[in-house]
Amino acid sequence: MSNLELALWSFPILLLLIFVRVPIGLSMLVCGLGGAWMIYGNAAPILNQLKQVTYTTFSNYNLSVIPLFLLMGQFAALGGLSQALFKAAEAWMGHRKGGVAMAAVGACAGFGAICGSSLATAATMGQVALPELKRAGYAGGISTACLAAGGTLGILIPPSVVLVIYAILTEQNIAKLFLAAFVPGILAAVGYMIVISIYARLNPKEVGSMPPMPMKERWAATMRTWPVIVIFLVVVGGIYSGVFTPTEGAAIGAFGTGIAAWAGGGLNRKTLLGAVVGTAIASGMIYMIVLGAGLYNTFLALSQLPQEAATIVAGWGLSPVLVLVAILVLYIILGCFMDSLSMILLTIPVFFPIIMGLDFGLPPEELAIWFGILVLIVVEVGLITPPVGMNLFVINSMAKDVPITHTYRAVMPFVASDMIRTAILVMFPSITLFVLRF
Repeated sequence: MSNLELALWSFPILLLLIFVRVPIGLSMLVCGLGGAWMIYGNAAPILNQLKQVTYTTFSNYNLSVIPLFLLMGQFAALGGLSQALFKAAEAWMGHRKGGVAMAAVGACAGFGAICGSSLATAATMGQVALPELKRAGYAGGISTACLAAGGTLGILIPPSVVLVIYAILTEQNIAKLFLAAFVPGILAAVGYMIVISIYARLNPKEVGSMPPMPMKERWAATMRTWPVIVIFLVVVGGIYSGVFTPTEGAAIGAFGTGIAAWAGGGLNRKTLLGAVVGTAIASGMIYMIVLGAGLYNTFLALSQLPQEAATIVAGWGLSPVLVLVAILVLYIILGCFMDSLSMILLTIPVFFPIIMGLDFGLPPEELAIWFGILVLIVVEVGLITPPVGMNLFVINSMAKDVPITHTYRAVMPFVASDMIRTAILVMFPSITLFVLRF
């Protein structure tokens, strides 16, 4: 068996291991080490490779941003910032038909600006918004679906853990990727709100509304979100302006949210320990996946699969847009079975050289950033795509009285919104890239 055939066979073996519940990081580690062993023919280079890849992976300074962003999300939840965001959005939109669900999406977008994780955003906002949606008379399916979709804004609205990983893999500027994600993130939130508005008109019995609040109470609810606004402006503004690096910005954000949580009474010795332990567990899981992907991708590089794939695709003579669309469709299919981080780590080393070898009429840096945002969007779609959309299960675990089939049915209009947005961004790259040209 040739090295190229060995690499191709490794993909179904990897998926089989994932299907039988072997952790994804361990699955990639086993396939990477096993494949490299078969190429080398003995264990000595494998052990040396394991040592080198582990060191080079975890000595990357940029990786330290991940636990800091995760800790920032933990502190934000403890400080009641998620509840303040939802109450502020509800105060302005809750009296409209479908307004409470729109408020939940808006609050998810706000929380995503200080969290960076979709699962954390979905879980945190689900605890806050589900009781309010039920009290306002919303049916179970649309309640869980709008929160699952809103949770995806956690990785789309900067800061984003997935974008950090993409930047490391492709050696791109993290700050520029964050900046480019803003407009697509806002379009996502607006698209979800439009879906809710249409759903409310077509299914008026499944949505409700809250009594209008006096203007004074609306402004009071808005003012309670000031810690989120300040932290976001300091962290994101500082990163974009070059005052500090993304890692320094994440540290400042974690410190700021910690102070806000302490001032609000949610942070004490006991909850601090819980936040640190939760961050450590999530970081350990991510780092294990990163290590497994590093070794697996080293094996793929040894097999020459990425280079061969790029050469073959270029030789087909297909239009660059057609190749891009095929890759994005493959991501959506993979999203039905894999989590977002694993997809990025597994596929970018193969797909990125292919895309960079095609002529889209863009400078290399802009092409890399545009592709990264498109990948981020379709990976986000995978979080709400049945049957294994991670956000769907997170939200449904909190609403045990809602059948998962109801959530599947109600989430499909949100998936359609994502598809339309992706098509628009593919056709008009300037929507994503114009902010980089100022």
